[in-house]
Amino acid sequence: MVLRTDRTSGAAAAAGWRTRVRGADDVRRLTAAELGGEPGERATLVQFSSAFCAPCRATRRTLAEVARMVPGVAHVEIDAEARLELVRELGIVKTPTVLVLDADGAVVRRAQGQPRRADVIAALGEAVDGRHDG
Repeated sequence: MVLRTDRTSGAAAAAGWRTRVRGADDVRRLTAAELGGEPGERATLVQFSSAFCAPCRATRRTLAEVARMVPGVAHVEIDAEARLELVRELGIVKTPTVLVLDADGAVVRRAQGQPRRADVIAALGEAVDGRHDG
């Protein structure tokens, strides 16, 4: 399954966050087993990292801080090298890559590179508020 990331909108778009166009047949949900951790009640920040990635360490701090600030949001970090099958399935091509999942585990936003805290909050707000439907 390929996740389409065809359009952008709002403040998240300005920061390089992309949303995918949702169709009835392409909704991809990530489970707790795939995440290797419990998803958040309202949303989950999923970070794909690699061992020697300096921007990954900074991204980890940023996402953990945002997850602590917003009730019901979890941060899960996935070692891209250890989870190559999932990386390929999701089309992850560089680290860090951050996915924002809604409460149902659907991927609603994604970004590559080190995000700014304000941009994470904006992208997360869209997932939590349900403004990501295409």
